[in-house]
Amino acid sequence: MAKQVIVLILASVLFAPWSALAAESSCVECHRPQPGALGDPVGQWEGSIHQRHGINCSSCHGGDPTIMSMEAMSLEKGFLGVPAEDDIPSFCGSCHAGVMEDYLLSAHGQALGAGGPHCVTCHGNHAVELASLDIINRDLCTRCHEYGQADEMKSAMAKVDDKISSLQEETRRLRKLGFATEKIKNSIFSVRNQFHQLFHTVNVETVRSQTEEFSQELEKIDQQVAAMHQEVKNRKLLGGGVVVVLGAICILLVLLRKTYKDEEERVHPPGPPSMRP
Repeated sequence: MAKQVIVLILASVLFAPWSALAAESSCVECHRPQPGALGDPVGQWEGSIHQRHGINCSSCHGGDPTIMSMEAMSLEKGFLGVPAEDDIPSFCGSCHAGVMEDYLLSAHGQALGAGGPHCVTCHGNHAVELASLDIINRDLCTRCHEYGQADEMKSAMAKVDDKISSLQEETRRLRKLGFATEKIKNSIFSVRNQFHQLFHTVNVETVRSQTEEFSQELEKIDQQVAAMHQEVKNRKLLGGGVVVVLGAICILLVLLRKTYKDEEERVHPPGPPSMRP
């Protein structure tokens, strides 16, 4: 009995979801009951894209979440605390290195330290969601400037974004039909990654020119997908043709059998049934 209990405990630990494990950390247990700014981050983090991917408090702020005391926040345990405003890009960039580079090259990044926006300004700090074009919106952008240019860039990027999503869905469908789609999938992924670098570009002309280039690349991929769809249609036509031919053969065989039987009866008509004594 004791062995069974031990096995169950080990299994529950090994197969527990990330969120459950993170929720048992000293950071969450200590901060959850606290009021205001000390406790709010727990509720904001729960359900965020970070929490769903196993990124917890110590992943960003350091420290040792296994220690149920203030020692967890000691420098000896690697505690980093809250970064200064100018340090936020490098703080987030420890994971999002490519995005940080794109940001620092943009007009937003160039204004860092002079009132310009940083990661938290647009994405928030704890209630972070999966980044999408929806983050470019009037309410958020007009906190710092007019929305006109942002709206132009969003409109230009939306067409490419929709096309990428459409091609990804078509690729999944073709894969289920047995097509080798890995090469096309990699091509879409490459364009998607390059396209996402535009998200932190705040230059309308750059966005227009590059979205046009991406559209041309996606058009080439779309032609490959269309060719596969045509092959699906050809397969269906071929399959339908085979069914029709097989059906015609079956009908012909039935007719031949009937004709042969009729001929046999004409040449050798059946006699009267034999009389038994």
